[in-house]
Amino acid sequence: MIIFNITVNVSYKAEKEWLNYMKQVHIPEIIATGLPTEHKLLRLLTEIENEGSTYTSQFSFRTMEDFLAYQTGYQADLQEKHHTRFNGEYVSFRTLLEEV
Repeated sequence: MIIFNITVNVSYKAEKEWLNYMKQVHIPEIIATGLPTEHKLLRLLTEIENEGSTYTSQFSFRTMEDFLAYQTGYQADLQEKHHTRFNGEYVSFRTLLEEV
């Protein structure tokens, strides 16, 4: 199992709109690709003060090939839509994990 983890710190000002966008638009668009088998959206509870809230989105893929198909076929466009809507209101980083 491959887990694609996206950690985002979003400004308090944009947090409510961002969370709604993630639940109603962005995550459903990723799931609609048919490649992730499941997902989780989590809020970090052990937060340091950084003028925003931190969330992580986790998407599970059966194989590395499925993840690579998502990455090459869909990721850039979906990421650009997110960036265009919330530019300047967030910082993020991505990690790729393998369940052992």
